[in-house]
Amino acid sequence: MSSGRIIELEGTQFRYADNGWALDIPHLRLGEERVSCIVGPNGSGKSTLLRLAAGMLQPGQGTVRLDGRPLADMPRRAIARRIGFLPQESPPLFDYSVEMVAQMGRYAYVGWTGALAEPDRRAVDRALAAVDMNALRGRRLSHLSGGERRRALIAAVLAQEPGILLLDEPTASLDIHHAAAVMRLLSGPSTDGRAVVIVTHDINLAALFAERILILAKGRIVADGPPRQIVRKAVIRQVYGDEILVSEHPETGEPMIVARK
Repeated sequence: MSSGRIIELEGTQFRYADNGWALDIPHLRLGEERVSCIVGPNGSGKSTLLRLAAGMLQPGQGTVRLDGRPLADMPRRAIARRIGFLPQESPPLFDYSVEMVAQMGRYAYVGWTGALAEPDRRAVDRALAAVDMNALRGRRLSHLSGGERRRALIAAVLAQEPGILLLDEPTASLDIHHAAAVMRLLSGPSTDGRAVVIVTHDINLAALFAERILILAKGRIVADGPPRQIVRKAVIRQVYGDEILVSEHPETGEPMIVARK
């Protein structure tokens, strides 16, 4: 695994020409915390920000750097060894097995033959075990639930063994049990020192597992800091309106939100 993990956006702007909507990030560093979550209303720019950070979109202005080097100057294979990116909407795949999907995470390391070496196979095994999919490794995608397919895709990103993971709604389609399990996995002690940045609509999961929360609204960062500083009544009402109550998690005391009746 590469040690690179600090992504920096400087004077970064991105505009959609069809509707004039723009993302404007004067300065942002990602990867200093082990787990960060990006939250915000629909259309606030969360996925756009993550795609810029992953080098999947090019900014109209400004620069995105990985450990000081502009992503625009790096080959895609080199980026894939250091940044693991899981989009919210994954492209359709052939009816691969779970194991074959996880093996795709090693494409940045294998040679032109595509043959996996022993270190690649071990990385795949670790990734499948991490998402509790070893028992299903031979099953085809068409025979999986939506949540199981999502876990297979997470395994592919974990198998990359990058310095930083950028995950867009990794718990989408998962029940509360598996959503919490994925967050525990991503936020748990990491022997490889990776950082994780997660886009999520679930503020409660973010507050429970993240060290840092960023709230986006209308293409701007409106709050950034530890959960106890960010998930507060004044901040939440500013972004989400008055129909939200802020309470405390009964086990940890971390902030959590509920809707008014």
